[in-house]
Amino acid sequence: MGIEIERKFRVVGEDWRGQAVKSVRMAQAYINDMAAMRDGRQNASVRVRIAGDQAFLNLKSRELGTTRQEFDYEIPVADAEALLKLCVGGLIDKVRHYVEHDGRTFEVDEFAGDNAGLVVAELELESADAAYTRPAWLGREVTEEQRFYNLALAERPYSRWSAAEQA
Repeated sequence: MGIEIERKFRVVGEDWRGQAVKSVRMAQAYINDMAAMRDGRQNASVRVRIAGDQAFLNLKSRELGTTRQEFDYEIPVADAEALLKLCVGGLIDKVRHYVEHDGRTFEVDEFAGDNAGLVVAELELESADAAYTRPAWLGREVTEEQRFYNLALAERPYSRWSAAEQA
């Protein structure tokens, strides 16, 4: 069983760009929707992702917070393309930038399409209380805020948030 220990943050400014070592375009969507998770009818999100020239089927348990179960399986790109057509909600279109800082890699997701304008950084850790250095471009932590999860963004994209929600 895979366990993901991850913290999620808003990104402020553009200084992170100079530290990016790699960038990958991603398209992803979900077989289930946010309502099924909210209502407890499903206990895991089921995601299809094409990342560059690879594709994955991913399941994540529905807990909010830093620690969740995660299962990730590589699948043929042609299968992922077919599965994307079966998904519900919107397509998540983003570029993931891998940004090095003080011995750690932050994954900075720069969203496009209906989520354009949103930039979020994720940091995977070896334990929930692991120490890390905060770069200056790392803004407010949003790990506990469901609306920043990709499944929620597929249902209610950033472009539909009020100005207060976007701030």
